Amino acid sequence: MARTTFSGPVASDNGFIGAVTGNVTGASFVGLTAVATASLPTASAANAGQVRLINDNGAGNNEYCLVISTGSAWVTAIGAALS
Repeated sequence: MARTTFSGPVASDNGFIGAVTGNVTGASFVGLTAVATASLPTASAANAGQVRLINDNGAGNNEYCLVISTGSAWVTAIGAALS
């Protein structure tokens, strides 16, 4: 896989590696793959700020929920601790 730097519009059929900076414009969206809470990595400084989509709402309820790593715990997008 090649690496390069772009200064204009960029499209990818297979995703990007690294930080996305600047404004995202146009008909853009972020696609997340849902995982079970048990499949989340342990919250750590290495994944602080990462956002994940879980498909069991932390309680096996088959409901989707966004969670964010604080570096020491996974919390819901509203800031509640994930049980």
